[in-house]
Amino acid sequence: MTTVDLNCDMGESYGIWTLGADEDLLKIVSSANLACGFHAGDPSTLRSVTHSAVSHGVAVGAQVSFPDLAGFGRRPMQIDPGELRDLVLYQIAALDGFMRVLGSRVSYVKPHGALYHVTVSDPAAAAAVVAAAAEFDSTLAILGFPDSQLLRAAQAAGLRPVTEAFADRTYLADGQLQPRSAPGSVLTDSSQILERTLRLVETGEILAIDGSVIYQRAESICVHSDTPDAARIARVLRDGLEAAGISLTSFTSGSPIG
Repeated sequence: MTTVDLNCDMGESYGIWTLGADEDLLKIVSSANLACGFHAGDPSTLRSVTHSAVSHGVAVGAQVSFPDLAGFGRRPMQIDPGELRDLVLYQIAALDGFMRVLGSRVSYVKPHGALYHVTVSDPAAAAAVVAAAAEFDSTLAILGFPDSQLLRAAQAAGLRPVTEAFADRTYLADGQLQPRSAPGSVLTDSSQILERTLRLVETGEILAIDGSVIYQRAESICVHSDTPDAARIARVLRDGLEAAGISLTSFTSGSPIG
């Protein structure tokens, strides 16, 4: 693999609360997963971050969530699949409105937090997310966990499934992410993150917390804007990948990010 996408969860400020160095990160990453108001991301934040993303040539995806502002979308919720489909459609449309003002469009959909984890194993929730995306725009890609129900649903619906791995999170031996509640589950050492990511991109291997090797191919690598010192980590990651001859390319465009 000589190219890879670097995506980032961002646009997560809300009202008077600022979260993440979005402007700095948008100079580094190739795809931006933008909060759509249900776990974070107020309308003015959406306007500001979409404008910045478009000006930097960064692909924009809708990061859809359970309606959980208080819990930052990280608490599981029991929602009827039909209602979930409508909640996801609402979020995609909200973000796309700001993109249309700029003469652009949302390119893909990625669930956030608890919804992301639910769609790994729950076929009904996964189908609901994909149904909303397909209703809105059948050309949208779906970004998600490898071998998940979400990506299977995307494939079945004729939407492009895109696999991702996480640069700043640790993995269990079964290939799942270690829960955030566990100490050390979020990585902040940029050298360690780069070493792990290079190994993943070049060999398809991820080292689990017990020392075992997980084999996983990912088209996109995720970093989180709420990880401490996220912009510096992303810069180290991008510079290290490029030094190894790996270019950053959005999976939605095929064009290298300059």
